[in-house]
Amino acid sequence: MIESWLDLPARGVFAALIALYGATGIIIAWAAFGWPLSRRVRHLEGVVAPFFGSVGILFALLTGFLASDIADRNRLAARAVQAETSELRNVFTLSVAASSDMRDIRAAWGEYVKAVVNDEWPAMEHSEEAASANAAYDALLREVSDPKIATEAGAAVHAALLNAAVRVGTARSDRLALASDRTSNLKWDIVLLLGIMTQVALGLVHLHKRNALMAALTVFSVAAVIALGLIGLQERPFAGDVRIAPAALQELTKLTGPG
Repeated sequence: MIESWLDLPARGVFAALIALYGATGIIIAWAAFGWPLSRRVRHLEGVVAPFFGSVGILFALLTGFLASDIADRNRLAARAVQAETSELRNVFTLSVAASSDMRDIRAAWGEYVKAVVNDEWPAMEHSEEAASANAAYDALLREVSDPKIATEAGAAVHAALLNAAVRVGTARSDRLALASDRTSNLKWDIVLLLGIMTQVALGLVHLHKRNALMAALTVFSVAAVIALGLIGLQERPFAGDVRIAPAALQELTKLTGPG
């Protein structure tokens, strides 16, 4: 259920949160001042305001931990893309700078970049990889591994090409792993539940005045919807309305070389 919610577009994510905390807020207000529960609930009057802080702090702490986990994953995903782009640029630059003809390497390099941008990026939205990118990377690695390169361009150039190509594969593996990584549903369940418990705590300390209760619930609910909605939009680094775009890789397609 959590995954289905997080896969919604931005409007759906916020709409679900508004529905959840709006419904619970109405239920709490009705229980406090509506018939027939109000008389029983009024027996709980006397709960002091600092009580709200204990629940609110728990909600804030766990929300912060959740946001930190998601932010760390997004940072790692951005670094993986940057590393892959950098190493691909190294492969291309070495193939151009070498004295031998490396047009086959550049052709395989171009096919890999196109496969990643056109096929693998959309596939990552569903936590998948593209078969075409696998095949293109294998082809690039075969071209770079050709022993004739060491003879024609030198062992140092060949070693640099091989190392850069291997690091491309490592960065790609990191990118794919982060694309399929999801925050534990249990963490989201706990945070959402603590949000409701914080609403309940607000209700308990405002049983004496209807308007104060409604104002407190409204302010907290709006804040919770905004915070959790923005965190939820960043849950998946390569999917949703807030995502890492393949712009850096697309820039590589503008590189030109001899032949």
